[in-house]
Amino acid sequence: MRLCDCEREGSNRFFDGLGTMPERGARGGAAQYPPARTMIIVSLIIVIALAAIAGYYVGVRQRPAGGLAPPPAPSVASPPAAATAAPSAPRIDDAFGSEKARLVRSRDAEAAMLRNGLAARDAALGHRSELSRERERMFGELADARSETARYRQLVIDIETNAPPPILAGVGEPDDLKLIVGVGPVLERMLHNLGVTTFRQIARWTERDIAEFDAKLPEFPGRIQRDQWVTQARALHESKYGQGVPDLRARG
Repeated sequence: MRLCDCEREGSNRFFDGLGTMPERGARGGAAQYPPARTMIIVSLIIVIALAAIAGYYVGVRQRPAGGLAPPPAPSVASPPAAATAAPSAPRIDDAFGSEKARLVRSRDAEAAMLRNGLAARDAALGHRSELSRERERMFGELADARSETARYRQLVIDIETNAPPPILAGVGEPDDLKLIVGVGPVLERMLHNLGVTTFRQIARWTERDIAEFDAKLPEFPGRIQRDQWVTQARALHESKYGQGVPDLRARG
């Protein structure tokens, strides 16, 4: 503040001296300055004056109101900052725990989905194996049915052409019991297991024998009487061997 006042007073004195310079020169007849030197001096004086004015205005603007220095800003203690930063740790732990729980749930869901997929695949494979076995069984039955159909077709052809059927060859061999209507491959095997292999055995059955074998064939109740196996066996035996059943009349 004192420096600015001194600069202002010096500039005023300088300008007053400049105003009196022509008077002194005219009056005293002092030596005249050259024009170039005068211009340099005037320019320096103007620069100094502008610098002084600029410094004054800068000092006025930077000076606080009331002429007092601004009070120092209160210092903030570091412990509260640490205290405020401390609660953030539980938040981080909570976020980590929730993310870990989410990952565990996602892993468990994927594992359950994989287990369900494996169970469904195993069930499909088991069902496929069952279908394969059923298909093989049906193919076997179809092959048996086709062979049986071919055999009956050949028998019909032989009868139409008056050719002796294959069953007429070999008297001592077991008869084809499947020629009896109502006797299939299953019944033929069951009769073989019971010791019945020829038409003559069935043709000689009495009412007591029919009841006994009907009891031994519980899966086919009444089949012997209903399909008249005895009558068919007599006809087939006579057709195959050219004679009736021996001792049939004596038993009758």
